[in-house]
Amino acid sequence: MRNNNVKTKLYNGGVSLGTFMFEFNTTGVARLAAEAGAEFVVFDMEHTGWSVETIRMLIATTPESTIPMVRIPATEYHFVARTLDMGSMGVMVPMIETPEQAESLANWAKYPPVGRRGAAFGIAHDDYSGGDIVQKINSANSETLLIAQIETAIGLENVEAIAAVEGIDVLWIGHFDLTNFLGIPGQFDHPDFHAALKRVTDACEKHGKIGGFMASDPENARSLIRQGFRMLAYGGDLWLYQQTLANGIAEVRKSLDA
Repeated sequence: MRNNNVKTKLYNGGVSLGTFMFEFNTTGVARLAAEAGAEFVVFDMEHTGWSVETIRMLIATTPESTIPMVRIPATEYHFVARTLDMGSMGVMVPMIETPEQAESLANWAKYPPVGRRGAAFGIAHDDYSGGDIVQKINSANSETLLIAQIETAIGLENVEAIAAVEGIDVLWIGHFDLTNFLGIPGQFDHPDFHAALKRVTDACEKHGKIGGFMASDPENARSLIRQGFRMLAYGGDLWLYQQTLANGIAEVRKSLDA
């Protein structure tokens, strides 16, 4: 397994910037993101309906300069193991609410003796290559990035215990869901939401984890970095396309009106 430059950068204290993919399941979309400077891409299975075959194609066509990761739809072994076997270098899991769920994620993603991931070698995740099995196991166990999403009131209540779970690397805020479950849907300026962010970043700092978030624009990203978040996805493919197209068309219409 190749080195996970995103994980290395984060654990060295840096900030890693990437993006989400929700809509454009093409062989070029990850290459476009890489050319734009994205250090990672997260291919979403939670909200897209994308099959494992689609995810496999997207991972396979991600260039080496960018780290492919997958948000799976649920805390289930077959989602974790299959996406890793396809070559994903990170797994994001929605709605982690208990340390037991976080422990299951870490357990399923790691080979023995650390965890209980089933073994297959000479397939996509190790580039169909031969080589020393022990070396491959150690590499996969150390390079895979595990992301637990904190996006419910229960998850927030248990965030310190979740952050303490060995093997979890990132606590990622699901901001729309979190406001929904806190009873303040979409109110990102609400004191309760700001308190929730502080509670997550404090738990990350205490237990040596990284805070993650999807930034909506550059100023939002800068604010999140100041708050202690160091793994940021800059939007998602469909919204970036829509926003850029809308801005361009509006500017052209202004010229026509003038």
